[in-house]
Amino acid sequence: MRRSPFASLLWYLAPVLFALSIFGLWAVVTELGLVKKIFLPPPVDVFVNLWKGMIEGNLLQLTGATLLRMFYGWVLASAAGIFIGTLIGLSETARAWLTPTLELLRPLPASTLLPIGIALFGLNANMLLAVIAFGAIWPVLLATVDGFRFIEPRLKEVAAILGISRFSFAFKFGLPSAAPDILSGMRLSLTACLIITVIGEIVTAQDGLGTAIILAARSYRSVDLFAGVVLLGAVGFLNNALLSALRRALLPWQKT
Repeated sequence: MRRSPFASLLWYLAPVLFALSIFGLWAVVTELGLVKKIFLPPPVDVFVNLWKGMIEGNLLQLTGATLLRMFYGWVLASAAGIFIGTLIGLSETARAWLTPTLELLRPLPASTLLPIGIALFGLNANMLLAVIAFGAIWPVLLATVDGFRFIEPRLKEVAAILGISRFSFAFKFGLPSAAPDILSGMRLSLTACLIITVIGEIVTAQDGLGTAIILAARSYRSVDLFAGVVLLGAVGFLNNALLSALRRALLPWQKT
């Protein structure tokens, strides 16, 4: 059934209106004094402080440091996840050898490996990067394995008849067929990278949004605390929007 122009406009504006209603409720709660401002500052103060921190303070530099760690970890996690997932998807031997170990490692939270990494390698950027990649590899790896598992059987038959090697099959048939699953896994992985990066910065006290947020919390600077949280939410929203746009551009025939 075709929507009317007004219904279509309302459909697209609904998420914005819902978000604005949350901020409106937040403003009402603080205005009525239901929660003390030291714990829940007014949203106007938060956004003003966020703007000043970006323009006059070092919030922009801290955000850049966090985004850079997140991006590097995401690239490593995506590359490793696609490689290992392709290997498992193509080879029954690799699946038999690697699956038990991967299933043993997969339930481990990345945050639990931070103390081990600090003890073994010290507080350095490479250690944190490895932990981020480890925690974010699983969505990509599992999506790649599932993508190869559900490849059209006739493609395998055609490849066998033509004498195509496994390596060529992976690039000419496997990866294009598994691309929708892989891109979905990469989108989830990027969100995981942001979460692990912030946790890692809090634990290792490296410059970034995570450190800024925890320092604001410890000194009861609630305006700075909420400004950092809102900024993290905006970063996560933009990450998801960019990956969704990339998926639509690369796979226009797929519905996101």
